[in-house]
Amino acid sequence: MRLVCAPEGTIMDARRPGQGIGDILNAGFAETILDGLLCCKEREFKGMDKVRKDAAREKRPYIPDEPERIGEALKPLMDACREKGLAMSIARAPYLLRDRKSPELTEIYRNIAVEAVGLAVSARCEAVIVRPLFAGVPFGKEWEMNRTFYLSLLPLLQESGTKILLENQCKNSEGHLIRGILSDPLEGVDWIDALNQEAGEERFGFCMDAGVYNLCGQDMYEAATTLGNRVKAVILRDNNGHDEDSLLPFTCISDYGQQTEWLGLIRGLREIQFDGYLIMDAKMTLDAVSPILRPTYMKLVKETADYFKWQIELESLMKKYEHVVLFGAGNMCRNYLINYGDKYPPLFTCDNNKDRWGEEFFGLTIHNPEDLKDLPEGTGIFICNVYYREIEAQLRGMGITNGIEYFNDEYLPALNMHRLKGL
Repeated sequence: MRLVCAPEGTIMDARRPGQGIGDILNAGFAETILDGLLCCKEREFKGMDKVRKDAAREKRPYIPDEPERIGEALKPLMDACREKGLAMSIARAPYLLRDRKSPELTEIYRNIAVEAVGLAVSARCEAVIVRPLFAGVPFGKEWEMNRTFYLSLLPLLQESGTKILLENQCKNSEGHLIRGILSDPLEGVDWIDALNQEAGEERFGFCMDAGVYNLCGQDMYEAATTLGNRVKAVILRDNNGHDEDSLLPFTCISDYGQQTEWLGLIRGLREIQFDGYLIMDAKMTLDAVSPILRPTYMKLVKETADYFKWQIELESLMKKYEHVVLFGAGNMCRNYLINYGDKYPPLFTCDNNKDRWGEEFFGLTIHNPEDLKDLPEGTGIFICNVYYREIEAQLRGMGITNGIEYFNDEYLPALNMHRLKGL
């Protein structure tokens, strides 16, 4: 899985990118996005409706300004990333207002999408995210117009391996954000499969924007499992379900807990064995803090990305080992056995409570931790206890050389909410 930091929010000035690149690298990220949003921002078009109305009142044609050339604007950033060793293997085309009343935006968007795809190919990016056409697209014509649009981009890919990723959308209805083009995962499946069939090869994939799914009140488990291996990238950002914010995951909370259903997303991505780009978009969180604190927050962004990667790949960790042994004989151990006991049966479990050594626990014998010194090669030890770091230090101090992994039961396929008393 590739962990990517979106550049917005890091004071990543496309013309003076040095400090932003340094913050990203120092946080531990190795990749960022070749992001057209740095030079062509949606907010630059916020006043477009007033300008259009003024033109109509004065009976003169309305001709919106073309945005800045993407390649020219991003060249200093690309050169600096190349020099400092920050990879840019995924790109994103700029996008404009989700305004169906502005058909004149369609041609502007076509032009910047063509330039963004061409730039991604020349930079040898593996993928480029391109939102579907929306402005000026009549109801019922979404597929027809976007089919022509996406297929028109194919010649730009030439002999490169670059893929075009479609992204789920919401739309503004009288001030409310509701489901838009490609919000239905079945629609995403149909579009991608049809485009790939016409392309004659796998040239199109999907980018899941978790923030948009949350705004639309959708089941992200269903979205992930329906789209399956078509999902090549996931944008992680938090919001309150009403405003299109880009906050660090787990930071948008209320008295009722988390505002985004991360449980469904992690379960879904784990089930499809997602192994694509995990893009961290914490722009508004990073914008809100002092530039002095931003490097520290950047490290938290990276640790959050690592956490998602670990949770999504949890079952893959089990597959690495020929044998599995557990440490802990409580609720978390029981949840392991309920969810993975048949698929990855442990040799035994162990516990620091010597009064329980020899006891049978849900079909496993509880051993003395000293027995871990005699494990066969290819055995992984999975700690099933929230005192992860303390137990890991204990095992390292015992001279254990086997792989030591953390097991976690926060996002399992099945949770047993009945806690075992005293454990």
